[in-house]
Amino acid sequence: QMQRGGAIMSDKFIVPSIDNRLGGLIELSRRVKIEGSQADKKAVKQTITISREFGCEAYPAAEKLKKILEASSGETWTLVDRSLIDEIARRHDLEADFLHNLGKRPRWLDDMLSSLSTKWINERDYFQLLAQKIVAVASGGNAIIVGRGGAILTQSMKNCHHFRIFGSEEFKVNSIATRSKISSAEALAMIESRQKSREKFIRDFLDKDVNDIHYYHLLFNNDHNTPDIMAASMAHHLSLQQ
Repeated sequence: QMQRGGAIMSDKFIVPSIDNRLGGLIELSRRVKIEGSQADKKAVKQTITISREFGCEAYPAAEKLKKILEASSGETWTLVDRSLIDEIARRHDLEADFLHNLGKRPRWLDDMLSSLSTKWINERDYFQLLAQKIVAVASGGNAIIVGRGGAILTQSMKNCHHFRIFGSEEFKVNSIATRSKISSAEALAMIESRQKSREKFIRDFLDKDVNDIHYYHLLFNNDHNTPDIMAASMAHHLSLQQ
C-alpha cells in the first residue's frame, strides 16, 4: 500500500477479487478429496506458476489463462496469490481441511525450511506456513500460482510449469499508473519499492535470485506480449507437455 492525498492506495485495481478465487480453491480442495478416495486415481493434475517483475500484467494474463484452461479441460482452476493464502490462514476450519485434502508436505520442503536462518524467527514461522500451503496447492494441481516464490518452491515438482514476465520501466510505469489510477511518479516509486521487497523476500528465505532465468520454462517480454498472447502461449505450452 502507499499514501495518496491522505488516503491509502491499495492493490485493488491490479489484483482480482478474492471471493471468486477462494470459491475456486474450496472447489479444488473438494475435488482432490473425492478423487483421492477413489481406487483408480486419475492422472496427476498440472500446476502453473507465474513470476513477474512488479508492474507487469501477471494477473490479467492469469485470469485469461484460467478461462482458457477451464474451457479446454472442463474442470475448475484456481488462481492463488498471497492474499488468498492469507485468507486461508484466517479461516482455521478451511485451512485444516485444505491442507489435509491437498497433500502432505514432502521431505525436501522440511529440509529446506530447517535450513532457514534463526535470525528470521518471526518471518521464518510465517514463511514455513506460506511454503507449506503453496506446495500443497501445487501438488493438488489445477492451480495458477502468482508470485511468492512459487516457481522456486516447486522446482522439483514434475507437475509444475514455470513462467516469468518482465518488462521495461516505461511499460511497467504506464501499466501501474493506468490500472491503479495514480501518477507516473507514484507508480515508479511503487514499482521500485515492491520489486526490491520481492527480491529480498526470496533472497532472505530461499537464498535464490528470482530473476534467474533458469527457473522458468518460458519468459515473456510484456512490452511485446499482451495478456491474451501470454495466456494462450502458456496454455499451448502446457498442452504440449502433457
